[in-house]
Amino acid sequence: MSLFLSRVRLRHAPDTAALARLLLPEDDDARLAAGHRLIWSLFADHPDRERDFLWREDGGSAWQRTTFLVLSAREPSGGGLFEVESKPFAPDLSVGQVLRFRLRAAPSFSVPSETKGERGVKVDPVWHRLKNHRPPLGEMSPDDRQALRLTVEREVVGDWLTRQGGQSGFRPVTAPDEAGVARPVLTIDGDVQRRLPYDAKRLRAMPGRRPRAENPRRRHPAVAFTTFDLEGEIVVEDPAKFLAALARGFGRAKAFGCGLMLIRRP
Repeated sequence: MSLFLSRVRLRHAPDTAALARLLLPEDDDARLAAGHRLIWSLFADHPDRERDFLWREDGGSAWQRTTFLVLSAREPSGGGLFEVESKPFAPDLSVGQVLRFRLRAAPSFSVPSETKGERGVKVDPVWHRLKNHRPPLGEMSPDDRQALRLTVEREVVGDWLTRQGGQSGFRPVTAPDEAGVARPVLTIDGDVQRRLPYDAKRLRAMPGRRPRAENPRRRHPAVAFTTFDLEGEIVVEDPAKFLAALARGFGRAKAFGCGLMLIRRP
C-alpha cells in the first residue's frame, strides 16, 4: 500500500490574499465545505475519481496560518493556489508498539428506524445518551448537567474508540476511572456541532463531475454531525490491519475533515 502524507497551505501571494475570504470563509460550517472543495481540487485528475484521501485543517482561522494535513493514496498535485509538501507515508510499525495520536472524529452509531430498515439511522451517541438520561436534563442544575455531559462524553467517545481499535488492529491505553472501570486515557476537546446545507452532500462528488438529477420538490435534511478532537496513546496489535485502517479513516464525515489519525512515537 502506497500512501502520501502532505502539508498543504494557500500560497502567500497577493492574488491568493484577494481571494482568501472566499477560499476560507470565516463561518465555521462554510469553511468546512470550502476546505472540502479545496482539497478535492488537488486530486481532480479524472471525472469518475472516488475519494481516496483524508484531511484535516490545523493552524488557526487566519488564512496565512491555515494548514491542511492530507493522507492520500496518490500524491496531490501542487502549484496554482497551493504550496504542497508531500512525502511517502510508510511508518515502521510493530506489535506492542505504543504511539501518540491525534484524531478529529465524528463518532456515531445506528438506532432502529422504520424508514431506514435494518441499517437504522445514524445518531450522535453523546446526545442520544443524554436525551435518554434519567432524571431528564431539564430537572438538573446547570453544574450537574455540565458534569454529566463531560462524564458521558468521556465514556461514549472512549467506548467508540475502543470499538474502532478492535476492528482496526490497535487498542487504546487505558486506566481505571472513579468506578474502577478501565477506560481510554484521552484528552477530549471540541464537541463541535456541524450543520451543513444539503448541497454540501454533493461536494462528495469531485469538482467537474456532473451532479445527478434530483426531484426539486424532494426535501433533504442537512448534513449534521458532532466532532471531537482526541489525543492519547494506543498500542499497535496488528500492524498491517492498523495501517489499512489509517488509510480508510475512522468514523463519519471523512469527506469533511474528520477521520484522519495522526501518529507519532511518544
